[in-house]
Amino acid sequence: MAFLDLNNLEKTFGTNRVVKDFTLGIEKGEFVSLLGPSGCGKTTVLRMVAGFETPTSGSIRIDGQDVTGQRTNQRAIGMMFQAYALFPNMTVADNVAFGLKVKGVPRDEREARVTEMLRLIGLPDKGGSYPFQLSGGQQQRVALARALAPRPRVLLLDEPLSALDAKVRVSLRNEIRAIQRELGITTIFVTHDQEEAMSISDRIVVMNGGIAEQAGAPFEIYNNPRTRFVAGFVGTLSTFSATVEDAEQGLLAIAGQRLAVAKGAIAAQNGATVTVALRPEAIHLGHAEGREVVLPATIEEVHFLGSVIRVRARVADTVVALDTFNRPDQPPPPQGSAADISFAARDLILLPQ
Repeated sequence: MAFLDLNNLEKTFGTNRVVKDFTLGIEKGEFVSLLGPSGCGKTTVLRMVAGFETPTSGSIRIDGQDVTGQRTNQRAIGMMFQAYALFPNMTVADNVAFGLKVKGVPRDEREARVTEMLRLIGLPDKGGSYPFQLSGGQQQRVALARALAPRPRVLLLDEPLSALDAKVRVSLRNEIRAIQRELGITTIFVTHDQEEAMSISDRIVVMNGGIAEQAGAPFEIYNNPRTRFVAGFVGTLSTFSATVEDAEQGLLAIAGQRLAVAKGAIAAQNGATVTVALRPEAIHLGHAEGREVVLPATIEEVHFLGSVIRVRARVADTVVALDTFNRPDQPPPPQGSAADISFAARDLILLPQ
């Protein structure tokens, strides 16, 4: 049994089933992200783990103990919210010590733990400051320290970085991951930001309409999506219609060009139309060695993103997105110009029909 075991969780509000048959096992020290669009049920799952919502059915076990019917303060859960939720009339040290004080931890022990937590979050000299004297990133660090101070068994993070600017967000998410690894605490992180989830998670659970569409390591989720939703939601995807020429041999035709994919990979009859997809990094501008499929295209848009240039090109009635590295000696193609794109058949993702 996993350290945190969520078994067949369901949550219904009136006639609306917000979470449907959600099952997930999380190992001790694992960092798992719940990823999905707004309204997909990820925060409701988090709230059930925290004890803020009672499951309509199903069970929650932590370290072998059934906590489904327990109150929040009985579960040894630490939680960090999108809003900092710091007490404005308390110093940083008092905010961090709040949970310890509620638990009746002796003063000397509280002070030692606060000192330890402030060192851990990189704010050892801010104990006497008030929240309004700190930046947004610093306030969120204090909120993290407060959640960790009582030594919870599980840490829950509900979109804690969405109110921060981009640079602070990247820096703080890396710090959170480093602290989580140092402490070895089991963590669930809720986000709708794909890059955020991909960069810091051991595993990602992609949710849609209250169900878990797929769970796996970021590499697996990105490269081997099991459903159309996962394929389209995680990362950028360009799709093509292809005709099945020989399903048994793995032969397809795209825009009149025949190509071979893995034998047995095509779950369709000969002559059927299927949908295949490519990630931007799999498409090359111009002819490239090892990319046997070459298609004529027209450049529609060019977006300069610094180290990467994102190009949108039209191939017949399909618009594809491709990424190319910035080269100072080679400007990107102008809008409206003709160009070839190329890719390897092995990089095609066959989407479920």
